[in-house]
Parts: sequence; structure tokens; C-alpha cells
Amino acid sequence: MQLDAAQLAKFNNDGYLVLRGFLDAKRCEDILRMAQVHLDAKIEPIETEIGYDSRDKAYRTAVTDYSSHAREAHVTVRRLRQVYKRDALFKAWMENEKIRPILQQILNDQVLITTAHHNSIMTKMPYYSTETKWHQDRRYWRYSDDNLVSVWLALDDETNDNGVLEFIPGSHKMTFDAGQFDEKEYFSEDTIKNQKIIATKVSTNLQKGDVVLFHSLLLHRANKNSTDEPKISFVYTVKGRKTKAIEGTRSAEFPEIILPVL
Repeated sequence: MQLDAAQLAKFNNDGYLVLRGFLDAKRCEDILRMAQVHLDAKIEPIETEIGYDSRDKAYRTAVTDYSSHAREAHVTVRRLRQVYKRDALFKAWMENEKIRPILQQILNDQVLITTAHHNSIMTKMPYYSTETKWHQDRRYWRYSDDNLVSVWLALDDETNDNGVLEFIPGSHKMTFDAGQFDEKEYFSEDTIKNQKIIATKVSTNLQKGDVVLFHSLLLHRANKNSTDEPKISFVYTVKGRKTKAIEGTRSAEFPEIILPVL
């Protein structure tokens, strides 16, 4: 399977592309079931909502009001890390041969999985999830160039109510100055210059099995989950073989998985 010219042009112009119904429901359900086992047991390595960001004062206060035992029970997992090695189901999806020719097209290079970044089951849990602010993934990755693409798999329905991804089309081609980002390198929503850019944002509801491909420099965000059900997604990142991790950085700490050219 490959992209047609219009699809490839859309990715290059907008910085993202939705592939509807890419993975069958059975495999999505199998992945989701295994992810839930790891989430319920809080199998390390994990990232919690508290660990991700301490800015949410309401959430922080709610947690610290409990006894130490109850606090532990209410630590919400934001993501399972290093999923490539957790289970054969996860590994099989990340090495999926159907999507590989598409990734080769987009990267214009042999595909390598970078296990240092993403490589995660992402959650938006009810009641305790937090907003994800506007950011570029590449802001904290250290590579020789920007030829990196993330692969987001919806394991069930994703909407604005439970935190579907929002994008600013074409932002992967924009040039920004340091003043447009805050001290944590989130894209500031307080300046008029940024607000005009943010006004162009788009989002599209996803269904089980839909895949979103997006460029490492594309600005994106997500709401918190305001429903009563968890939203669980799978995301991993690939790069071209010519793109090198910078030695001595976190990007070089974990192995890369070389995928044969198809």
C-alpha cells in the first residue's frame, strides 16, 4: 500500500495525514486489552499526570488532600513507556508491513523506529486527565535533522470531548522565534501573533483503527478527557536512516529498530 499523489501532497503541505480504518478492529481490541492489563497494574516504566506536568493546581491539590495510601491509588497513568519490548502485540504493530511503504514514501528513506521518543500507550483518563498544550514534539528531541514522523493509532473513538488531537496545518514549515514559546517550550496562547496562527487549528474525530501520521515539527494539542470513559491511543515515532541521533542526548540513549525496505 502506498499514498497517492494527493495524499502525499497533503502530508507535505499540512504536516499530517489521516488514514481511515487502517488497522482492523480485532487487532485494535487485542492491543487495547493488553494495554489495559499494563495500565491496571501500573507496570513500569510509566508516566503519571503528576509526573508529566505540575502546572495543574486543581489536580495537584486533589491528590495531596488524600492519605498517602489513597494518593497512590489515585495516581493516574498518562502513558506506558517503552512499549516496543512490553508485548508481542505492541511490537507487531510498530513493525507493521502494511504501513511501512507509506512511511518510506513520507520519509524518502529507509524507516527506523526510534524507541527513545513516544514508543507509548497514551491515555486521557476520566476525571484526572489534563490538557496537552500546543507544542512541537521535536522541541526536546535531538537529531541531525527533522525527518521524523509520529504514527498515532486510535484504539477507540476519539473526539474533542475525550481529547482528540488538534493540529495547526502547515506549522511544520513555519519559522518561529523563541519568544513565541513559554519557559517549558509550549507555544504561547497569550500573544496576538500566536493567536492568529492558533485560529487556523483543525481537528477530526477518529474511530477505532484510524491512524494519524504527523511531522515532528507540527504544532498540536489535545483537550483533557471530560467524559466518563478512558481514551487510550498508541503512538510511536519513525525516522529516516540518514537522520542521526545526537550523541550524549536522550535521543541516543535507546536503540533504534531498523526495518527492512519493502
